[in-house]
Amino acid sequence: MTNKVNISTDSGSDVHQVSAAVAAQLKQHRKDRKLSLDELSRRSGVSKGMLVEIEKGSANPSIAILCKLAATLGVSVADIVNVAKTPAVHLIRPDEIPVLWHGPAGGSARLLAGSSGPDMVELWHWEMQPGELFASPGHGAGTVELFHVAEGELTLKVGEQELQIPAGSAAVASTAEPHHYANHTSARVVFSMTVAEPGQH
Repeated sequence: MTNKVNISTDSGSDVHQVSAAVAAQLKQHRKDRKLSLDELSRRSGVSKGMLVEIEKGSANPSIAILCKLAATLGVSVADIVNVAKTPAVHLIRPDEIPVLWHGPAGGSARLLAGSSGPDMVELWHWEMQPGELFASPGHGAGTVELFHVAEGELTLKVGEQELQIPAGSAAVASTAEPHHYANHTSARVVFSMTVAEPGQH
């Protein structure tokens, strides 16, 4: 099992497109707020070297790093990866949906859509192969995640509490503290997840 959370750099043009979108959006949001790389680094806890590489489009930032940067800039992760849309109704085509996690055995996490701004809502589609695990250090206060498992059995651990969510079942979790999702079975797990994180005003 692994807690690797980096965007893969070896899966082709889709990853290059994600890196390019992240580079452009991060730079624009930083400049809009008149923040230097040094200041963004200080506020977010992300090293200046990493920020430079992200803005060049040559880094593979983890979901955790994207969350830190989004919170610091007062935007959503969807804003940074360019799937937050402001019109009342907007279609996001399959080729516009980024894969932000690649599991070592072929699993994936796709950010399907998200709201813009600090009060963020995100819709995710996850597939986890046997033995895969994704760990998160936790989100901002008041964050809630909603799960629905379509296939297999998902293990969700939040702090010291662990829950098995079988196919067809749903769950709600407060995820401000460290947590992880895991597939401890011998079959694939497919689940959808909605994240609601209030901005830290």
